[in-house]
Amino acid sequence: MKNFLITNHENIWLGSFPKLSAAGFINACSLRLHGVSALKEGMFNLALHVGDEENLVLQNRASLAAALGLDAKKLTTCQQVHGANVVVITPELVGKGALSLTDTILDTDALVTNLARVPLLLFYADCTPVLLADPVTKCIGLAHAGWRGTVAKIVQKTVKTMQEAYGARPGNMLGAIGPSIGACCYEVDDFVRDKAAGYEDFFTPVIDKDGHYMLDLWGMNARLLEEAGLHKENISVSGICTACNHELFCSYRAEQGKTGRMGVCLAIE
Repeated sequence: MKNFLITNHENIWLGSFPKLSAAGFINACSLRLHGVSALKEGMFNLALHVGDEENLVLQNRASLAAALGLDAKKLTTCQQVHGANVVVITPELVGKGALSLTDTILDTDALVTNLARVPLLLFYADCTPVLLADPVTKCIGLAHAGWRGTVAKIVQKTVKTMQEAYGARPGNMLGAIGPSIGACCYEVDDFVRDKAAGYEDFFTPVIDKDGHYMLDLWGMNARLLEEAGLHKENISVSGICTACNHELFCSYRAEQGKTGRMGVCLAIE
C-alpha cells in the first residue's frame, strides 16, 4: 500500500492517506489546481485570510466538501497563529469559520473531535499538516506544524488532548504527515536550531554558509509522534515537497509569500 495517493474527484485533485481511508476516516490534502481565485487564475485557494474574494473561496470550499461527500457548512476551522493551542470541537463549535472569518476559532493551530462527519479543516502552503486518528475510540486530530509549532511539540499536545478528551491510546493511533516543504528546500538559521534542543539531528548544515541549516520537519514530527507513543509503522509520510512542486501545490517560500492556501481536511465517516 502506498503512503499517499493523489486522485481526481470531478476535476478536484486531492491527496489522501490509504491507511486513514481504510480505517474509516475521510482525509484530503488539496492541491492548487482547478479552483477559482482572484489571487491567481485557477488557484484552488481555501483560505479567507489571504486577500482573495470571499465568494470564490467559499466556492472552492463547497467543491472540496462535495468531492468528499461532506457538508460545507460543517467545515470547522480556526485562526492559525503558528502556536500550539489545541481546541476540542464540541457540537456548539461545529461549522465555526466555515463561511466567514468573523466566527472562526481564534488563536488555534490544532483541532480534535469525536463527532462523525464533522470535517476539520486547516490551511497550509509549506507548513506541515499532521493528521491523527484513533480507529478504536473513533476520534481525530489535525495539527498545523510549521517550525514554531513543531518545536512547541504541537503534535504531542494534540495526541495528549485526544487521550484526555476521548480516552484515545497512542498505540492505536494512525498518524500522517502531509505535503509540505522538505529538507531539500527549507533553509533556516541558528535562531530556529536553538529553539529545537534535543532535535539537532534534523538540521543539516549548509555547506559554506555558517549558521544555516536544512530542516527536516517531516522527520522531526515523525519523531515527536513516536515519542508520544505512536508506532513507527502507523505513521505515514507523503514525502512530497511543496516548494519543489509549486506547480501543483501552493508554496509560500517558492512564491515569495504571494500565494493562496491549500486545505487539509479530516473527518470521521
